[in-house]
Amino acid sequence: MTVTILGIESSCDDTSASVIRDGVMLSNVIAGQAVHEAYGGVVPELASRAHQQNIIPVVAEAIRRAGIDRRELTAVAFTRGPGLMGSLLVGTSFAKGLSLSLDIPMIEVNHLQAHVLAHFIRETPGDARQPSFPFLCLLVSGGNSQIIRVDSYRDMTVIGQTIDDAAGEAFDKCAKVMGLGYPGGPVVDRLAAEGNPKAFNFSKPHVAGYDYSFSGLKTSFLYTLRDRLKEDPGFIEKNRPDLCASLQATVVEILMDKLRRAARDLGIREVAVAGGVSANSALRDAFPDHARRFGWNVYIPKFAFTTDNAAMVAITGYYKYLDGDFCSVDAVPFSRVVI
Repeated sequence: MTVTILGIESSCDDTSASVIRDGVMLSNVIAGQAVHEAYGGVVPELASRAHQQNIIPVVAEAIRRAGIDRRELTAVAFTRGPGLMGSLLVGTSFAKGLSLSLDIPMIEVNHLQAHVLAHFIRETPGDARQPSFPFLCLLVSGGNSQIIRVDSYRDMTVIGQTIDDAAGEAFDKCAKVMGLGYPGGPVVDRLAAEGNPKAFNFSKPHVAGYDYSFSGLKTSFLYTLRDRLKEDPGFIEKNRPDLCASLQATVVEILMDKLRRAARDLGIREVAVAGGVSANSALRDAFPDHARRFGWNVYIPKFAFTTDNAAMVAITGYYKYLDGDFCSVDAVPFSRVVI
């Protein structure tokens, strides 16, 4: 039996729809929202309004690119949470309407689990490079920094997570004080390529276990700017590449230190990375480096699957469909949860 899943992702400011058939991606359409750039961050009310405008054309385009008729859909998978409540309501409501109109089941998807399972998206039937269970996944984004032990498609355990800011938040907030705009992470990455990662030393946290903390790094960065600007008002402009390179190197060192400990302690050499910050070039370079040094088998997502996208929702929905794991039409979204 052919299983064709429509995935819908609307957890933040990207409206996305994807069609996956028997585990192979047929389409993945994403509509972003440039309106938030002027505000230096995502404005929830504006995000939900934009989702309302985008969701019908995005879903229609995903089905068109997949080359199927909507009546061929076997089920609709949607992001139930975590995320912005208003944004999630748009995707959830659309999924309910489509489910009822086509008389197909609904499948709720945890946004964080979907990022992890992005490694199982196949773009062609011959794609076979996927992590073997169990594996560790470093999930890093604007709102999450977690180390997750993955024992199966449905069995995931958070063994470490941030106790304050996430890595992506640290990038964005430090970028903002340097006048780099929003989102700041990609700009930091670009400028870091021109700088010296050892030019400045920033604070590294001392947190027990596998948990992370980035608030101290952020404070150290701000204090460095404050003190240097007193001496030279042009300090930031003169040292922006070095500041970015040093900030980036510190974030990556913090992330990889805890991941190394977890892999060593648990005896797991299958190691993956996921989430928006997995697009960062220094972090992507750190994984093959660790593969050489520690004998890891590493898995780095394609850039298209690092940020929020519906293909990761659809592939999660595909595996849940195979297990008969459906949800009722009265399902409501949630804004916060851990795996």
